[in-house]
Amino acid sequence: MKTVLVTGAAGFIGFHTCMRLLHDGYHVIGLDSLNSYYDVNLKLDRLRQISGNSSFQFFKMDISDREAVKDLFRTTRPQFVINLAAQAGVRYSIQNPYPYVDSNLVGFMNVLEGCRWGNAQHLVFASSSSVYGANTSMPFSVDQNVDHPLSLYAATKKANELMAHAYSNLYKLPCTGLRFFTVYGPWGRPDMSYFTFTRSILEGKPIEVFNHGDMKRDFTYIDDIVAGTAQILQKIPQGDSGWDSDIPDPDSSYAPYKIYNIGNNTPVALMKMIEVLERALGKKAIINYLPLQDGDVKTTFANIDDLIADVGFKPSIAIEEGVLRFVRWYRDYYRI
Repeated sequence: MKTVLVTGAAGFIGFHTCMRLLHDGYHVIGLDSLNSYYDVNLKLDRLRQISGNSSFQFFKMDISDREAVKDLFRTTRPQFVINLAAQAGVRYSIQNPYPYVDSNLVGFMNVLEGCRWGNAQHLVFASSSSVYGANTSMPFSVDQNVDHPLSLYAATKKANELMAHAYSNLYKLPCTGLRFFTVYGPWGRPDMSYFTFTRSILEGKPIEVFNHGDMKRDFTYIDDIVAGTAQILQKIPQGDSGWDSDIPDPDSSYAPYKIYNIGNNTPVALMKMIEVLERALGKKAIINYLPLQDGDVKTTFANIDDLIADVGFKPSIAIEEGVLRFVRWYRDYYRI
């Protein structure tokens, strides 16, 4: 039985990833700090869904704690690592920058060192569509330059990609970065728009719609995300012998390193998502239109050609079905 360490195991994507890996027959070690960025009870309830599985171990730990992370790697010796622990949120980073440095930079460094000394076979780590920043060329491609982040959160994710490449180069550590595009679904994050919209619509409160509704997002259902992540875990990068240093391709390397977009490949207008949500809830939204917020972008759209070619990834859940599944979960979980 192969062992996988999943950091951020009590988080939205982390929880679903653990569930998928356990189903696939892995021994899963979960790590999470259970911080209070959003409702800790939701995180604990996620963990309760898997805590009875004999193939799952959980450690309450902050990845910024260097000695604790070192001890965990030394005692558990995971063959694979999926790093999903991070301080999330674009807008939160504007008011509270230091948690992003502690978790996304210092914490990721500790994970890299653990993988190095533990001889991990493959590190898969979460990046973000936010790295595309000021780029407006659609669809976003891993071949494009990502040197103009619009938020500290985005900058830390770009930094993660650079740090991982350095370790791939220096220590031949196989690393794959996944740029997630607007993940949604059951057990989701309460700070995400679809989640806050649902709560406000049901309570009869106005929802805040930025850029006066003129926005599009490549909404990607959680099951598609974890399916792609599980497939990538087994696709260990070997390094591209044809990589040309005179024309450096940003998404690959001579080192065992690779970057992928993982999204639905179908941008949806924000107003359409709201209409879909209204139908699923059976209730109209009261909308408060606002200007575009600092650090935000108008559109995201993932080019996933590389992911399709390399592992056969194909998203299968349309926004209508995904939102309906989320609403069913929301009503059940909150007993509405």
